[in-house]
Amino acid sequence: MAIVRFQPYREMEDIQRQMNRLFEDMITPTNRQDGVDLAFTPAAEFDETDDAYQLKLEVPGLEPDDINIEATAEAISISGERQSETKAQRQTRSEFRYGKFQRILPLPGRIKHQDVAADYKNGVLKLTLPKADEEKNRVVKVSLNHS
Repeated sequence: MAIVRFQPYREMEDIQRQMNRLFEDMITPTNRQDGVDLAFTPAAEFDETDDAYQLKLEVPGLEPDDINIEATAEAISISGERQSETKAQRQTRSEFRYGKFQRILPLPGRIKHQDVAADYKNGVLKLTLPKADEEKNRVVKVSLNHS
């Protein structure tokens, strides 16, 4: 039987590498949708006013032509692709995410999908989704029958 020398620092380095790999996979998973690898999922923020829903997505580094927005009465779909600007032969390190992305967000109520307004500034996409008239008037008086 061979004697193996215990090297605690090497063991700790191995554990650190495994933990780094685990956390990196948790933070930036590779998504798959419809057989296509998605590079990232943009962060979203959703607000509601009396007349409309407000949706913001973080999509920095894109031109407006790189973003595709599709709206139905019940959901909104945002997709696009971020491409690398550099064509370097050797890249030392990059934490940027390139490739395709897609978010499909179901809405809590119906919207006038033909009146959706979009604005893109400083890497933030802002959508104004006007509520359908029947959604604005959701409060209904219920009469009580006496027996």
